[in-house]
Amino acid sequence: MAKRIRAEVRNAVHRRIRRKVRGTTARPRLAVYRSLNHIYAQVIDDEKAQTIAAASTTEKSLEATTGGNIDAAKLVGKTIAERALAAGVDRVVFDRGGYLYHGRVRALTDAARAAGLNKDEVVETEAVNAEAASPEVSGAAEAEAKPKRSKARKAKEATVKEEK
Repeated sequence: MAKRIRAEVRNAVHRRIRRKVRGTTARPRLAVYRSLNHIYAQVIDDEKAQTIAAASTTEKSLEATTGGNIDAAKLVGKTIAERALAAGVDRVVFDRGGYLYHGRVRALTDAARAAGLNKDEVVETEAVNAEAASPEVSGAAEAEAKPKRSKARKAKEATVKEEK
């Protein structure tokens, strides 16, 4: 089996994503890069090849004690949204940069949405969260009504009855 290097795999995933994701003047690309110690975000117009806004945990003005945690990612997400809105951008295309949409990357985008980027997506995620919460309540009532038995236990009980 071939040796897989994590950075090369991420770069391959990023190239596949970039084939589809393009930032336009109307809807620029929000690109995320994370290292072990810091997280960076840029709003990029690919048509003009121009960075509209940028934020990272390396900036002194953000006052992040460390850049390698979710709290710092939320701070960067809020900051990039404020700077993008100040530049006149309210809708973006998200580019996760080959990283999984989890942890710091998700925290950054959720904070950016909460701060005002892509307002319609915030409504959609709240609706999904509300739908996910309601089945749990009904599922708990069903669990109290009748306990479920495993197939193995049912089969064992059936063989015991046949032997008698």
